[in-house]
Amino acid sequence: MAWKMKAAVVREFGAPLTIEDVPVPTPGPGQVLVKVKACGVCHSDVHAADGDWPVKPKLPFIPGHEGMGIVAEIGAGVGRVHEGDPVCVPWLHSACGCCEYCVTGWETLCPCQTNTGYSVDGGYAEYVLADARYVGLLPPKPDFVTLAPITCAGVTTLKGIKETEARPGEWLVVSGVGGLGHVAVQYARARALRVIAIDVADDKLELARSLGAEFTVNATAENVVAKVVEQTGGGAHGVLVTAVSTPAFTQAVAMTRPRGTVALCGLPAGSFPTPIFDVVLKRITIRGSVVGNRQDLAEAIAIAASGQVKPTVHTAPLEDVNDVFARLKAGRIDGRVVLTL
Repeated sequence: MAWKMKAAVVREFGAPLTIEDVPVPTPGPGQVLVKVKACGVCHSDVHAADGDWPVKPKLPFIPGHEGMGIVAEIGAGVGRVHEGDPVCVPWLHSACGCCEYCVTGWETLCPCQTNTGYSVDGGYAEYVLADARYVGLLPPKPDFVTLAPITCAGVTTLKGIKETEARPGEWLVVSGVGGLGHVAVQYARARALRVIAIDVADDKLELARSLGAEFTVNATAENVVAKVVEQTGGGAHGVLVTAVSTPAFTQAVAMTRPRGTVALCGLPAGSFPTPIFDVVLKRITIRGSVVGNRQDLAEAIAIAASGQVKPTVHTAPLEDVNDVFARLKAGRIDGRVVLTL
């Protein structure tokens, strides 16, 4: 009889997840089986469970791409990790390894990639399969709960900050101080950037200040663009948009100084108007930024493990996943929720 494990399963888009006993998977060649200790909850998991995005997961599936745990079993040909090693299982489950994107460090753009908790089962379970080449290596005796959000929120925001090309001592705006944004503030400070945080909630702005933001602006009560331009003496060198509010994207372009760069991480529905005249004459760069490669992940983990970045986390048992999703949709989560197993 196959061993069973507890998992949160999506069987119908938009319906509550069901807690079930499902077979424990067996690692094949190049794979590892990870015993999950903790798994962060990302807003992308909600989008996956609701079938919001154009390419939908195949039902049924197990969400979760911020899994942390211990290697319990290895498949044939695995030499990079060993049983007992602490690892994380990120969004990028695997890629082809040989296309133009993979060979240049942009495996997150590989057209053949698979994604944890989306195209393959994820970490909302007691065990998860992973490709040994793509797991993130953790320090000895890690704090699984605190490090879980680094697997996605950490590497995503670190990559986004890099994409702005803002240099030490320059101004970076972090638009949206949620699960990603509050981590972005800390990575920006770790890179010696001067940080301005923007949000619509005063408690989140207070959190941003406690994490090192030098200046904060409430987008609902103030002229955001004017405040930022005044504070920075002409506009920010870089703007990282983690918000899911469409107006934040238009504001981001307006508050960027000439030769500045806007990096977009948030994924609201629809589109936003781009002021072509300003973009051309001010030589503003607008670029998308999606998670990060394996080296970015290693850097994100190392910075967090050194104590320079510490996500605000709240724990919940796997059985409470539907309540966590409801609170996330309602915007009632400060920082990140991590499911414990």
